[in-house]
Amino acid sequence: MSNPINTLETCWYISPPWGKQLSPLTISILEKVYLPSPKVAGYCCGVEWSETGWSYSIDSDRGIISVTDSEIIASGQLQPLVISKPQFRLGQLVNFRFANDGPKVRMILGMSLINNAWLYQVEWKSPALKLPTDEGVCIFPKSAQQGKFINRLSWVTPHDLTEVL
Repeated sequence: MSNPINTLETCWYISPPWGKQLSPLTISILEKVYLPSPKVAGYCCGVEWSETGWSYSIDSDRGIISVTDSEIIASGQLQPLVISKPQFRLGQLVNFRFANDGPKVRMILGMSLINNAWLYQVEWKSPALKLPTDEGVCIFPKSAQQGKFINRLSWVTPHDLTEVL
């Protein structure tokens, strides 16, 4: 007999997050883009899934700016790749080495290039189970002990992940 809680958690980690489909990216990582609002140009250095869709990190002369796809004008030009290709891709299922007692398989929900190294975003903690009458799913469940919001998503290195075969 299977444990229904374990089965639910396993399904959560390997299905598109928060009951939504992963939409296609508007721009590619390392693509040159223009941001009309602050009037700057830069390159996409990261992307992560949020409850409203993809959020892009743009490396510009004003620092790294986080924007949605509606704030971006794509150029179609890619920055020359002077580093190694990413080991994993968005939406790929991977084994998470930190998973301790929980299910090990996770979905890549974000990736970012920081200091010429690729980092990947995975869920490290499942969402709080709620009754059917509860509203929505809280991405940052409030911790009763600390009175703070806890992020369920974590940025990890390729060392923390292995490919699911």
